[in-house]
Amino acid sequence: MKRIAILGSTGSIGGSALSVAAAHPDQIKVVGLAAGHNVDRLVAQAERYRPTAIAMATEDGVAAVRSRLSAAAADSVALVGAGADGLRAVATHPDVDLVLCATSGTTALDAVFAAIEAGKTIALANKEVLVMAGGLVMEAARRRGVAVLPVDSEHNAIHQCLHGRPSRDVRRLILTASGGPFRQWSADRLPAVTPADALAHPTWRMGRKITVDSATLMNKGLEVIEASWLFDMPADRIDVVVHPQSVVHSLVELLDGSQIAQLGPTDMRLPIQYAFSYPDRWETALPPLDLAACGPLEFGRADTTRFPCLALAYRALRGSPALPVALNAANEVAVEAFLDQAIRFTEIPAIIAAALDDVETRHVASPTTLDEVRAVDTAARELSRGLVREVQSKP
Repeated sequence: MKRIAILGSTGSIGGSALSVAAAHPDQIKVVGLAAGHNVDRLVAQAERYRPTAIAMATEDGVAAVRSRLSAAAADSVALVGAGADGLRAVATHPDVDLVLCATSGTTALDAVFAAIEAGKTIALANKEVLVMAGGLVMEAARRRGVAVLPVDSEHNAIHQCLHGRPSRDVRRLILTASGGPFRQWSADRLPAVTPADALAHPTWRMGRKITVDSATLMNKGLEVIEASWLFDMPADRIDVVVHPQSVVHSLVELLDGSQIAQLGPTDMRLPIQYAFSYPDRWETALPPLDLAACGPLEFGRADTTRFPCLALAYRALRGSPALPVALNAANEVAVEAFLDQAIRFTEIPAIIAAALDDVETRHVASPTTLDEVRAVDTAARELSRGLVREVQSKP
């Protein structure tokens, strides 16, 4: 029996994870649920799964949940918390074996570190944790003997392809990218992209921020950084190939030139179940991949001229560890501004590049603590917000 806690239970990944738990009631026990502000959904989840610990982003949210739980559901809950303290409490609950980090942004960074220190297995569906603090996270995991299992479909695929293979046998990792909705758009059309255009992903159904990241290819850039930390690979041994059908989730190329690929339906329940069951494999009721029905599979090179965010991510990975922190912060600010229609789609990479330039110009030291990570993050956000205001002030 795997006893799990889900940070971000009311989001799309959290919902898929609970679907996996519902399909395997004899193998998974939901011990903890943590959510942001969706009271209705958390109450429904608590009623169904009867967790021992729950948390919300605010005290008002906690009070709302308490007032709406049935007596039977309330009796099962022994721990309720709010904010960062609530996240940490759920993640470190003594009954939890595995913590799924499915929050967006950096809100769960402290909770992940606390869970590692408490000896919990980490299933990671949050890119920002490793992009911002990959060195610190993986060092803490090694020191505590804790496994960090990837849930992103691409990294999950690589984990399956490696299957314990030593890095000396691996020539390179190959991440696949759908190419997003603008894969076939010419460069002169991109300045006119609207938020609605960017949110119309051709393959996956995801949150707003990650969908825009897919459209700019920044999502793939963040995954390159994440892969470097997860699999101890330098930037020059991680490649990206555009694969619009999203059937091949990623590949590993071995020293002899052989390539091992993982294929599957575009359903996040599969990588989530893999992380929950690892090192075992469980049956699933999901339909298997029908290769004959897939049609032709296409592969192409990523265009970093039309989509410079991918190149910016490689630049950050090859430089100081402060650069990925600034990259992530600037990207979050720029994407939010684009969704608010404050800047154009093509101004997103310009703001990110300026944040990287600032870190390099000021010779910002590599962060060695979470406080130092946050300081770099804060500075990059402030700079990026100033750049957004400058763009808005132009006629």
